[in-house]
Amino acid sequence: MEYQNASEMNGGVDRNLNACKLNSLCREKMDFKDTVDAKKLSHIEKAYTTILSELGEGVDREGLLRTPLRAAKAMQFLTKGYKETTPDLLNDAIFDENHEEIVIVKDIELFSLCEHHLVPFFGKAHIAYLPNKKMVGLSKLARIVEIYSRRLQVQERLTKLIASAISEALEPAGVAVVIEAVIRLQLDLNLFWMNRSVHMCMVMRGVQKINASTVTSVTLGRFHDDPTARKEFLSLTMRK
Repeated sequence: MEYQNASEMNGGVDRNLNACKLNSLCREKMDFKDTVDAKKLSHIEKAYTTILSELGEGVDREGLLRTPLRAAKAMQFLTKGYKETTPDLLNDAIFDENHEEIVIVKDIELFSLCEHHLVPFFGKAHIAYLPNKKMVGLSKLARIVEIYSRRLQVQERLTKLIASAISEALEPAGVAVVIEAVIRLQLDLNLFWMNRSVHMCMVMRGVQKINASTVTSVTLGRFHDDPTARKEFLSLTMRK
């Protein structure tokens, strides 16, 4: 009995030592990550300083003293999706459920950066899937949109990435995604909602056309093969 107690005590000590080693390793990894992120932030800050200087601005004037650092932090936030993955997000959020009818989450706000000119485009995503014994928490669909929109994108690829990620994770009978944008304009003291894609690369520069519209869609599985399922999705999501 004494021998067993001693063994149990030694086992407890070993577990504690292993836990300490794991915690130490985790701390080292976090410290290394923080160091790498700090170096990246510093490099981006220097790049913004160079850009402002080459544009003819005085980077030492009061209003711009911290602008390179602020811009660097903003860019890291706007592209944080590069550090996130769908498997990590959905690790414990998928559950079994005997439900086979359409599931729709609509009007998911998104903000992204056009990869061609690094200016914003923003709007809303509508997602539908037909479960095949597996479902996911509804908020996770919005988080998938967040992961891929917080990268340099074009709207067409963003739509496809969202649909493919849901299809791979849930293996549903069908997936459908539509991305459009909503801009609110104030005209004559009245508010009007205008459904259209808002791509600042077309509004602020280039052709400067504020009324151009872009809507993208991707359909997989039954939504692609079955016109009735596709019609139901479009009627439910595009209805205001």
